[in-house]
Amino acid sequence: MTRRTRGAPVAGSGRVRRLGRAVLVSVLTAGVALLPPTAAHADGIQAQEWALDALHAQDAWRTAKGHGVVVAVLDTGVDDQHPDLAGQVLPGKDLVGFGAARGQSKWARHGTAMAGIIAGRGHGPGGSEGVLGLAPEAKILPVRVILEDGDPDRKKARSERGAALAEGIRWAVDHGADVINLSLGDDSSSAHPEPTEDAAVQYALRKGAVVVASAGNGGKEGDPVSYPAAYPGVIAVTAVDRYGRRAAFSTRRWYATVSAPGVDVVIADPDRRYYEGWGTSAAAAFVSGAAALVRSAYPRLSPAQVRKLFVDTARNAPQGGRSDDRGAGLIDPAAALGKGSSIEPRPQRPAVASYGKRYFGPGPDTAVSAGSGSLWLASAAGVAGTGLLVGAYVLWRGGLRRRPGEQ
Repeated sequence: MTRRTRGAPVAGSGRVRRLGRAVLVSVLTAGVALLPPTAAHADGIQAQEWALDALHAQDAWRTAKGHGVVVAVLDTGVDDQHPDLAGQVLPGKDLVGFGAARGQSKWARHGTAMAGIIAGRGHGPGGSEGVLGLAPEAKILPVRVILEDGDPDRKKARSERGAALAEGIRWAVDHGADVINLSLGDDSSSAHPEPTEDAAVQYALRKGAVVVASAGNGGKEGDPVSYPAAYPGVIAVTAVDRYGRRAAFSTRRWYATVSAPGVDVVIADPDRRYYEGWGTSAAAAFVSGAAALVRSAYPRLSPAQVRKLFVDTARNAPQGGRSDDRGAGLIDPAAALGKGSSIEPRPQRPAVASYGKRYFGPGPDTAVSAGSGSLWLASAAGVAGTGLLVGAYVLWRGGLRRRPGEQ
């Protein structure tokens, strides 16, 4: 959801950005368009959430809505006072410790958007207004590991909080996370597998947490490999549009597991308005919501079994059963829930690194020292850009408006 700068860490993959009167982002073409105005009725926003229809959410909700599941959102923070997330957000952790604060324009925009996609419950009469998430009964555990793109403290965060992502994964697991959503990534020219992060991912998997990450937004820039999506055992998610076609910006790589909606997605914002945006971070959030549904119905399934379940039940499979564009196809939560009842739970096994080396670190039961991993670029401050949504226009009461003061 953000502009990507070659040769530098990408910004928080969950930042929402407005565009001006012209298309200003190099990876974004004329695909962002003004939606036709709709009547300002109670379900105006939810009526535009095409992704829930594409994912057969109503069918899935007959089996589960995410009750009893905790989804950790490692991001820029989450607005726990947003009306669509009332009662959904647990006490979290800020591993950055500085940057924009509540009420400022660069605070918690991307994380709030992701949390809404996962567990939004709407507001107003019967929850009919605002954003509805794919797992509306799941709880959100916010872990702040990055700063929004444009935050003046981004540079400071890169130098001082480089280990935040690895620390955040471990902290989330130790505080009850069943699913970890990583709508972020580094696909810069210097991106590489970082041992402490890989070890943290393996820690999460062995402790039973499903790990989901955005595949990257580098589809028009050579498909650079993005981490943490490329770590073994991660469910890496690419983006498709409402017709099931691969989004042009979506990175194509060997690690693609499944695809999910990532174009013209309706998202909530701390400013109490609603935006339309794109990015593989939104796609990852939908898959995290799907994982919450499966975990709610079948809590004993291992992360590897959940991953395989999504692969086996994906719709619109590419020729040959898999492609770097869309993985195994479009995630189908209802089908996964249907098949899940026939699977016998098995313990999680260590994942094998796809990049030819093992970076499992000290193992899942050994703490990582506070200073480890601090040299990796931008885990805490701009690392999240590969999955970032680009907010295009406000969806406010069924219509689209600019925020006051913007060009």
